[in-house]
Amino acid sequence: MGRLEISRDARLKKLGAVGPLLAASLVRRMVRCGSPTCRCASGEKHETWCLTFKGEDNKTKTVHVPKAMVEEVRQWVAEHKRVKALLAEISSFGMKIIKSHVPRQRAAKRGVGGRKCPSQN
Repeated sequence: MGRLEISRDARLKKLGAVGPLLAASLVRRMVRCGSPTCRCASGEKHETWCLTFKGEDNKTKTVHVPKAMVEEVRQWVAEHKRVKALLAEISSFGMKIIKSHVPRQRAAKRGVGGRKCPSQN
């Protein structure tokens, strides 16, 4: 097993420890409730949290997040980002392994240094 395979496998192990995740962005908004007697009518707005994400129709959707769930949802969003980055690294190592395999195999058959395949020139 080569260096690339070892690096890829290390990332695959990290992927095994995946927790709850959510493909969305957590957004803090400051809003006015609309009540003329509320403090927000004079400028001090209310804090609210929402998620934005792409729906099944590929349009951006927004969902309110209850304050009691903000920290938990923040962790879910962070976990999605972590997993997405790991998948990109694993995919990159896969491509590198494939690209390095053919020249090594050809070199082994000839008993000399490897050459790039014609499509890589």
